[in-house]
Formats: sequence, structure tokens, C-alpha cells
Amino acid sequence: QLQFVESGGGLVEPGESLKLSCTASGFTLSHYNIGWFRQAPEKEREGVACLTTTGVNTYYANAVKGRFTIFDDRDKNTVYLQMNNLQPEDTGTYYCASEVPYGGSCEYLVGLGMDNWGKGTLITVSS
Repeated sequence: QLQFVESGGGLVEPGESLKLSCTASGFTLSHYNIGWFRQAPEKEREGVACLTTTGVNTYYANAVKGRFTIFDDRDKNTVYLQMNNLQPEDTGTYYCASEVPYGGSCEYLVGLGMDNWGKGTLITVSS
């Protein structure tokens, strides 16, 4: 089973930045599509961003376009989510998840098609 470890969460004020990391254990991340999803308290999980195996194609939710960037470092076997200008509505637990290439979920940021999930890292944006 694929395993991820997410890190980088914390408490920040509106307008600040954070960079989340998703590190793989026992497999090569670049062989999969990797997505970031989030779930706020009492809300459904939603897709945030996704990176395909090529490392070139990226997809973003409208709510984060222009503020968040997903990218990878293949030497570190890690996918990152750089989050700028964070807002209170970005509060939630952020998860990374994998999908086999051409699985169809990455492009549409659909969680159902993702096969393996990390345990998440909590982000709280509050003044």
C-alpha cells in the first residue's frame, strides 16, 4: 500500500503563506497523479490541486487559482502545495492522495478516484 506523510500545516493569519509537503514512502510519487484535497469542519471534502505524472499538467480549484501552486521535487520524492494569501475559508485538514496515470480524477479534482490517502495536516487561518 502506498503511504504518504503530509506536513507543513499550522496556524497563520490571513494573507500569510504556507508550504505543504507530501512525501512518499516505499514508492515513486512521480509514477502517479498526486492531488491535494481539503476538508473544513462540517463541510464536504473538496479538491484543491492536482499534478499529473508528467509533472507538467496541473489543475486547480477556482477558489485557489492564482494563490496556490502544486509542484514536485523528484529528488526528494515529494509533492508540495505552496499556498499564498491564505484566507479563513482555506481553513481545514489538507490531504494528499494518489491516482494511477490517466485515471480521470486528477483533472476534475475528484476524490473518489484517488486510491491512497495520507492522514492529513491541519491548517487554520485566523486573525
